Amino acid sequence: MKSVTKKEALLQAAKELFGEYGFAETTFKKISDRAGVALGLLTHHYGNKEKLFFAAGMDVLEHFLSVLRAATEDAEDGRTGVLCFCRAYLEFSIDPHTNWLVLVRCSPYSDMKASDDREIMLRKFAEVHHLLEIQLQRGIADGSITPLTPAVTAQVIVGLMVGANRTRVLTPYTYGSSQNFYTETLTFVERAISSTPRN
Repeated sequence: MKSVTKKEALLQAAKELFGEYGFAETTFKKISDRAGVALGLLTHHYGNKEKLFFAAGMDVLEHFLSVLRAATEDAEDGRTGVLCFCRAYLEFSIDPHTNWLVLVRCSPYSDMKASDDREIMLRKFAEVHHLLEIQLQRGIADGSITPLTPAVTAQVIVGLMVGANRTRVLTPYTYGSSQNFYTETLTFVERAISSTPRN
C-alpha cells in the first residue's frame, strides 16, 4: 500500500474540514492538527487558504468525474447510461469517503473567491453536464430515450440531482423515508426520459 505524503495528508485533512465546517470556519491550524503535519508545511505546499480550498474542491471533482465516466462507459444504451450516471451521482454524494461536502461548498456558486479559480471550476462542472448530455444523445439515437433537447435536459437532470442531494444531506427534515428518496428520484428520471413506459 502506498504511503501518504505530508502534502497528501494535508489535502485530505483540508477536504474533511472544509466539508465539515466550510471555508470561513476552517483554519490552517485545524488542518495541520488533523493531518498531524507541521503548520508551516501548509503554506509551503499550498500558499494560502484560498488555494488550498480550490485544490480540495478540484481533487474531489476530478474523482467525481472519474466515477461518473466509469459508471456510464459500459451502459447498454443511452437510457441505461443516464440512469447509471444518476445513480453514481447520488451514491457518490452519500459515500463518507468521497468528501462530497467539499464539492457542495466549492461549487462555482458558493464560497469560491478568486474569479480565475471560479472560471476553472465552472469549466470542470460543465464536464459533468457534458457526460450526461452524451448519454442523452446516445439514447435518442438508439431509441431508448424519447426525443428531447439533450443540453437542456442535462441541465434539468443535474439540477434534480443537486436538489435531491441537498434535500437529503443538508436539510434538517425529510419527507418520508430518506432511504427511499434517491430511489424515487431515479424512478422519476426514468419515467421522464424513457421512450416507452416502464412498469
